[in-house]
Amino acid sequence: MKKECVAMLLAGGQGSRLYVLTGDMAKPAVPFGGKFRIIDFPLSNCTNSGIDTVGVLTQYRPLELNAYIGSGQPWELDRMQGGVHILPPYQSATGASWYKGTANAIYQNIGFVDLYDPDYVAVLSGDHIYKMDYSRMLQRHKEADAACTISVMEVPWSDTSRFGIMNVDDADMVLEFEEKPKNAKSNLASMGIYIFTWQKLREYLIADEADPNSANDFGKNVIPAMLRAGERMAAYRFEGYWKDVGTLDSLWDANMDMLSPGSGLNLLDKSWPIYGRSPSCPPAFLGPQSDVGNSAVAKGCSIEGEVKNSVLSVNVTVAPGAKVSYSVVMPGAVIGEGAQVQYAIIGENAVVGKNASVGAPPDTASDPDQWGIAVLGPGTHVAPEETVPAKTMLDKTHQGVKA
Repeated sequence: MKKECVAMLLAGGQGSRLYVLTGDMAKPAVPFGGKFRIIDFPLSNCTNSGIDTVGVLTQYRPLELNAYIGSGQPWELDRMQGGVHILPPYQSATGASWYKGTANAIYQNIGFVDLYDPDYVAVLSGDHIYKMDYSRMLQRHKEADAACTISVMEVPWSDTSRFGIMNVDDADMVLEFEEKPKNAKSNLASMGIYIFTWQKLREYLIADEADPNSANDFGKNVIPAMLRAGERMAAYRFEGYWKDVGTLDSLWDANMDMLSPGSGLNLLDKSWPIYGRSPSCPPAFLGPQSDVGNSAVAKGCSIEGEVKNSVLSVNVTVAPGAKVSYSVVMPGAVIGEGAQVQYAIIGENAVVGKNASVGAPPDTASDPDQWGIAVLGPGTHVAPEETVPAKTMLDKTHQGVKA
């Protein structure tokens, strides 16, 4: 049963900053890029990196995520020894509790990790879009003889106050960690991706759990505690596409990046495939009057209108005369005859009625601060002729939701 490295994937977040999109599902289950869900990226990274044992820690509305992962077959993680395991909070002899923080989530599953007696544990987030070879990061961890290795990337200096910042020496060993500093000494931001030497992490998790004042969080508690104790901590510089899609704007941006050749997000790369569970449905149908340009259209779609610079998930309908531009349309949504959808995210199974309008281009706003993408939550119905302005969110009860 022994594994060199086990991955623990934190996938239990509510995703409150995605508002209406995560009312009924965990953030990692949110559709992305036409045929994927967000969690497909870290799971595929594990498979492509040679990590075949993954614990997925779920908590908030896990039903859809659990059903989607299933046995792990799409990611080649349906194994007799190892594979993917769903790890929700559970009741023990001492009682039951939700995961109180990222570190507590791993602490509650020490028994699972110990089953595989790993030398190393990778702690991953379930809400990032990126492609990373964890085996290279593990090699860096070994060569540095580190207790913890943190994946970092350079961010614009103007953005450093939004991240945990790592200050390093000439050998890229971590000297100091600053959480969202006002005046950063470095622009190396933590990506929230860690590799730990397991026995060392195990000690710190137990000590952290015993501290009644701890928030039981890696960034706030465990990492600073390891630094204070003088543990060897290495930085691993990542150069490539990475985006935290925890907000509506970043989720829309990442989908648009998929359509941009220069963005760095290439999902056609056969050397590093992104796997996912695909529903059975017929090929996409483009009608004789359809007009599609610079868009990703998944199978099962029926398009008889115009689609430009957009991402359409499976089984989307775009009726005759309808126009969709710079938008993300999730599975099963219907854009009615003559409707216009611009700069918007349309949730699963939402319906935009005949001649309705959702969203508007940025240049239509007199005040740029008053503009934003329009969002319809899953199952939302927009009545015929209705207008949903830019920067508006509607849920399935048709109530506006403020950001």
